[in-house]
Amino acid sequence: MSGTGGVRHFVWDKMEKERVTDVIQRKVISGERAMLAQVFLEKGAVVPMHSHENEQITYLLQGTLKFWIGEGKEELVLRAGEVLHIPSMVPHQAEALEDCLDVDVFSPPRQDWLDGTDDYFRR
Repeated sequence: MSGTGGVRHFVWDKMEKERVTDVIQRKVISGERAMLAQVFLEKGAVVPMHSHENEQITYLLQGTLKFWIGEGKEELVLRAGEVLHIPSMVPHQAEALEDCLDVDVFSPPRQDWLDGTDDYFRR
């Protein structure tokens, strides 16, 4: 990471993965008003139902992710090359039907990811 005038440069391949659970890892880059993350989910990994103030855009690069969205738990299957937009405060849950790599964008940044209080992953 280097930069001038507040500009920073990152190389995904040189960043260490953070182990979130036994089957979920991530790499996170955060600015003041947006956050970008690579999320690695092994087949069978579950992100429990949760919601957050942050607007979320998920771009699935590899694999298949099944989502349950909203109070009615509407089901949606996201495949590689597809994008899902989740507005602020919409409850959602996901399960990796295959090994997955997604890129998530959050605005504002997920403070719980930055300070390690994202314990919903470990419920």
